[in-house]
Amino acid sequence: MKWIAVAVSALITLTSCVPTIVHKTADVSVPPGYSTPSDSVNTGALRWRSFYNDSNLIALIDSGLRNNQELNIVLQEITIASNEVDAKRGEYLPFVNFRAGAGVEKSGRYTRNGAVDENVDVTTGQKLPTPLPDLAIGADVSWEVDIWKKLRNATQASAMRYLSTIEGTNYMITNLVAEIASSYYELMALDNLLEAVNANIEIQKNALRTVELQKQAARATELAVKKFEAEVLKNESRRYEILQRITETENHINFLVGRFPQHVDRDSKKFLQLTTDSLHAGIPTQLLENRPDVRQAELELRAADLDVDVAKARFYPSLNIIAGIGYQAFNPRYLVTSPESMVYSMAGELAVPVINRNAITAAYLNSSAKQIQSAYNYERTILNAYIEVSNQLAKINNLQNSFLRKQEQVAALTESVTISGDLFLSARADYMEVLMTQRDALEAKIELIDTKAQQMHTYVNVYQALGGGWK
Repeated sequence: MKWIAVAVSALITLTSCVPTIVHKTADVSVPPGYSTPSDSVNTGALRWRSFYNDSNLIALIDSGLRNNQELNIVLQEITIASNEVDAKRGEYLPFVNFRAGAGVEKSGRYTRNGAVDENVDVTTGQKLPTPLPDLAIGADVSWEVDIWKKLRNATQASAMRYLSTIEGTNYMITNLVAEIASSYYELMALDNLLEAVNANIEIQKNALRTVELQKQAARATELAVKKFEAEVLKNESRRYEILQRITETENHINFLVGRFPQHVDRDSKKFLQLTTDSLHAGIPTQLLENRPDVRQAELELRAADLDVDVAKARFYPSLNIIAGIGYQAFNPRYLVTSPESMVYSMAGELAVPVINRNAITAAYLNSSAKQIQSAYNYERTILNAYIEVSNQLAKINNLQNSFLRKQEQVAALTESVTISGDLFLSARADYMEVLMTQRDALEAKIELIDTKAQQMHTYVNVYQALGGGWK
């Protein structure tokens, strides 16, 4: 057992030479002013079916979660990660192999083996056959004893990455749900924009007919007629641009839900009446619990910690146990004769790296660097989550105030269109005042619809930033 003593001595020397790495751990503090502790209601905890109350949108999201090709590709990553866990788990269990073989051997007469075979009788008066058949059946067992938990830690690291893959998939689901909802609200905004432009075109066509009648009565000039006609043509051109945007947005939604181009059902009449006052940020700890990307970063950090332990254990000795049992004979009728044809073996092997440990050291240093990277990524993910929520909450409040002001602006300009028309008919306003008033009214209505679209887009983003949409 002298070789064991040498290995133990080498182990003591090697453990003192393992590189020392300072691991960076995530130290994340709660930002001031994020939320009051009493605000324990978190909108992100709501299921998306409860958050979105539009049946058409719910049907689209349902279809997207079933048929989106990119999501289905990512779902296969979960299966792959699960198989990795099973593979790692199997490495610290004994490997058992059944074997069966047949062969033939002819030794030279004037060799040691040949001379022995010539003078050995199987039974009295029966020589070994020439050539000599060799038949064997049996089982082999090999097992690496997981002394330093290297294999178990590797399995746990794979399990952490499996869970991380699930969280990554959940994060993608939140992105998909948010993208479908944002595109749906954009489509509703385009419908309202098209309606506003069509209504404005009708007003301008009426004004054009009025100017043409006034020209015939010598109360207006050809210049006024052409100005009104140009304004009608301009908005008709804008109408076709909006129709193209509607087609593209519909097809983008169809792509997200995994279907060929077709009409997207929606009810756009109440778009401007949609409210966004049901959002609650909750407390910061709920944000960490709800957001899949934060949980994914945490699991990646835990897996990286285990990888460091695995890499460190490679500096220590590994103990392998090898055993085998079976039957071996030159004649089939002797093959299962016990104990004459029985063969077995058992051996233990202790191996320790002594010279040229560069590869092990490099792997250890890489694992430590990746662990530090994971810690920084965890901090960055949490910081990004807080900033996203802060930005989106501020934005939705500011957009709400802006929307209210624009509503008042649209009401005032809509009224001014009627007033300018009456003044023009009574010759107390010229055609340019009428044109500018109609143009301002249309632009204000477009800005109002755009503000509502931004508001709904932010509404979706706040829900996603709070961790909603994956369940």
